[in-house]
Amino acid sequence: MPENLADYKYSTPIPIRFSDIDAFGNVSNTIYLTYFEIARSNYWKEIIKWDMMKAGVILGKSEINYLKPLVLEDQVKCYVRTSRIGNSSFDVTYILVKITPNGEEICTTGKSLCVSYDYGAKKPVSIPKEERQRMIDYDEPGLITNTN
Repeated sequence: MPENLADYKYSTPIPIRFSDIDAFGNVSNTIYLTYFEIARSNYWKEIIKWDMMKAGVILGKSEINYLKPLVLEDQVKCYVRTSRIGNSSFDVTYILVKITPNGEEICTTGKSLCVSYDYGAKKPVSIPKEERQRMIDYDEPGLITNTN
């Protein structure tokens, strides 16, 4: 999984809520998937302009690599990008950073396998052509593995 921030064009701020904190004062490990969902949803809406009425998206798999804890006072943002595109599935990778006086510090990385899905037919469908092309154009063809 790439951990080079230069490979990521898109990032979005992630607010840490008091309810995200566990008994030890850290962001609970269960909350990180929510942070990834916020970043992924913003990326799809703002950059990819995914039309959920045409094709939905379901998650097939998610993974998280916890590197450093986050606390309530941290200022956080999440980088997100498409890293692999298949026929109906694609991978989205994340880097969660906290902003420090010395710059951005990588705290967590992750990856989700996403599937373009027709909820009416209850089955995977090909990634819509326009959304596929926007992912490729935005996230640079050289950085996306195309598995078609």
